[in-house]
Amino acid sequence: MTPGMTDAIDGHLAAQYEAYPYPERHPRDEAKRLVVGSPSHLREIDFWVFGAARPASRPLRVLVAGGGTGDGTIMLATQMTRAGRPGQIVYLDRSQAALRVAQARAEARGLANIAFHQGSLLDLPTLGLGLFDYIDCCGVLHHLPDPAQGLACLMGALAKGGGMGLMVYAPHGRTGVYMLQDALRTLAPASEPPALRLDIARRVMRNLPESAWLRFNNNFADHISGGDAGLYDLLLNPRDTAFDVPGFAALLEAAGLQIACLVEPMRYDPASYLTDPKLRAKAATLDPVARAALAEALCGNISTHVAYVRRSGDPAPTPDAMAPHAVPVARETPGPELAANIRPDGTITFLFSGLRVPVAVPTLAAAILHRIDGHRSVAEIEADLAGSGTSGAAFQRAWAETWARLSHINRILLAPPA
Repeated sequence: MTPGMTDAIDGHLAAQYEAYPYPERHPRDEAKRLVVGSPSHLREIDFWVFGAARPASRPLRVLVAGGGTGDGTIMLATQMTRAGRPGQIVYLDRSQAALRVAQARAEARGLANIAFHQGSLLDLPTLGLGLFDYIDCCGVLHHLPDPAQGLACLMGALAKGGGMGLMVYAPHGRTGVYMLQDALRTLAPASEPPALRLDIARRVMRNLPESAWLRFNNNFADHISGGDAGLYDLLLNPRDTAFDVPGFAALLEAAGLQIACLVEPMRYDPASYLTDPKLRAKAATLDPVARAALAEALCGNISTHVAYVRRSGDPAPTPDAMAPHAVPVARETPGPELAANIRPDGTITFLFSGLRVPVAVPTLAAAILHRIDGHRSVAEIEADLAGSGTSGAAFQRAWAETWARLSHINRILLAPPA
């Protein structure tokens, strides 16, 4: 029996991922690029889960529950290796085909900090894998018959003070997907062999009416560039449940979890889209979940929710970016490159699934960003700028504003202590 089998639909789901392991990846491509994203970027874990307070020298034990072909596993293992960070990643997936791809990718990179296991996250209580400081569960909960049960299994494997990175589908940004899933349930029922279902889906896509909503949705490209696995997972997956913000928040709350961050925070802030002062004031009166739900409904292009979460009873980390010893670090785009993108009007434009959002930064932001290298502290950056004639008060004002704007967009974070 396939690990974690629950019902007939689950049998079809298991067959899908054996036939078309997802996402479609080739080990030879590891020589060309590292797939980077959220959740489970090391700098995001350091900041959003542990508040930039967990020492980098402390071994990090990670579980990737439902690792698929290995994107999150390979990214984090590579980042930990490059940074000389101690610890181990335990990869878990019930698909043997997906596991083989992930293993081959790890071998191509020479990664030695991953342990591979075939199994279902629903079997975690009996697998004896131990407890983990951080758990990644990306793109899995929305395929389970009972997502709450899946979260309960993950909670049982989470060490005290730890956290998780989760991703679930969101409904508004996937407009058109569920309409075609309905059509394909009639034309290519789950009881038919995966190869036959895929052939029908390709025929439907070649004959898709001009009015089909999927034609207008540019928030994802699995059906265009994701290969057989991408098209199958998007349109033929036998169980696919999307969560709006309130539904996702309710699921987490019922499991005893609290949201530390929705990525990127700015996307879930209605002020990012509302320029009218009266509308902004009204939005500001809402609670955090209602504000995020409003932003989701306004922008309409959020197709997945990525969240970093912690146990509801655990003290929330409170990183202080203004502390002299704090060390700012660019998540991925280097500080000087961010500085180069500052427009003459003092804004940086960020693109979110086709939506352009300008972010205003102070005049001193460019000089500050040029000095952010992940090693220099706030005090050292201030001292360096003082040598160029910048007063301490001017630096403090500019840094506070730069930090507020660019951490809100998940571009500048804080490094953990060595």
